Amino acid sequence: MAIGDGAALWLAEAAAAGASRIRAKMADAAGLARLHPPAVVDRALGQAAAAGRFAEADLPAILAHQAQARTGPLARAGDEHTLAQGTSGWSGFGAGQEPGR
Repeated sequence: MAIGDGAALWLAEAAAAGASRIRAKMADAAGLARLHPPAVVDRALGQAAAAGRFAEADLPAILAHQAQARTGPLARAGDEHTLAQGTSGWSGFGAGQEPGR
């Protein structure tokens, strides 16, 4: 828990979820905090806790992702640049048919 609030959250969530080998996994996290900045490991533990990720390889996987992820603003898809054709092609569907057929 000396790593930070993310570590405390991870411990509480892991215990509540009934995760196994919590002590060994926290020892691994402490070892990772010697190799990486403790704030980075703390952030990864917080994200693991929020996502319910308590398996053996989850923390190293999150750390690897954080190391490779690009920083900057998030890109979101919008309606102005879409490949969707819309629904206008369906406007005449069923026209000219009697109801109930």
